[in-house]
Amino acid sequence: MDNLAHTLVGAALAQAGLKRRTGLGTATLMIAANLPDLDAFGLLVGENLAWRRGWTHGPPALLLLPLLLAAVMVAFDRWQMRRGTRPQDRPAVRFGAVLALAYIGIATHPLLDFLNTYGIRCLMPLSERWFYGDTLFIIDVWLWIVLGAGIWLSRRWESRGKPHAGRPALVALLLMAGYGAAMMAAGRAAEHLAARDLAARGIRPQRILASPVPVDPFRRRMLFDTGDRYGFGDFRWVPGPRFEPEPELVPTNMDHPAIAEAARRSKPVADFLYWSRFPFARITPVAEGTEVVLGDARFESRPGGGRLGARAVVPRQADGAGTLAER
Repeated sequence: MDNLAHTLVGAALAQAGLKRRTGLGTATLMIAANLPDLDAFGLLVGENLAWRRGWTHGPPALLLLPLLLAAVMVAFDRWQMRRGTRPQDRPAVRFGAVLALAYIGIATHPLLDFLNTYGIRCLMPLSERWFYGDTLFIIDVWLWIVLGAGIWLSRRWESRGKPHAGRPALVALLLMAGYGAAMMAAGRAAEHLAARDLAARGIRPQRILASPVPVDPFRRRMLFDTGDRYGFGDFRWVPGPRFEPEPELVPTNMDHPAIAEAARRSKPVADFLYWSRFPFARITPVAEGTEVVLGDARFESRPGGGRLGARAVVPRQADGAGTLAER
């Protein structure tokens, strides 16, 4: 999920009562909830899809990063104390309590990341397998609204000295847990109903995905794989469940030899194929050789039509030599 969602979950846990366990409790939970996204710094050295949601989301990182965070929070508190800038009303910062909150906060991160279609390698480095929850769109405004409202109301009650001030934040967390469960069930049901509809049309897909869409929880963007082609459509729950497939099936072209050659020579292409779940390609003869444009049908209906993809030109190699021009 996006980092605002991770931050809101950490803040809601704090407002629900966990922040009272130790000084810097709120900051610890909010930072820990985002900590695995340290891998985003890989963008500075040219790493992207194959780098993200891997090492920093796996068991070793989830065990070690909270220890580092807890040590930093305690050191920060002591540094403020030496400088005389530590707030007088801050509760004592206890390493054991901060560590426990860091583990709670960081555990929410892979759980949320699992919920969308992008994928997460939550067993790295023990296994490079990608896991997908296919439940929530990567930016879910309903999650923002409900958690934000719960946090705001909880803080308002707290400032007024009302009893059980953490209750609104706790209710917001429970509502979001129920929302996530309902969205997951609805997605799997949409896949089942769409597969049944396709079977009635004489199409038996090897794989089918009900992908969540922005804002509308009652609609899914459907994708199905027939082996060498992808089909698309929409599934809507209101006013009644119905699947509307698009008539055209899009060739994947993934058996074209230029793709393997491009992957052998181009790291961006190899990385994209490692990450992609529903890859397809546009193969075009050009003056330099053969242009390969890769996309993933989770995020676009035609190769090269979206933000995520890879592109390379495989040159003509009559004598077995040549170079690869990347674009």
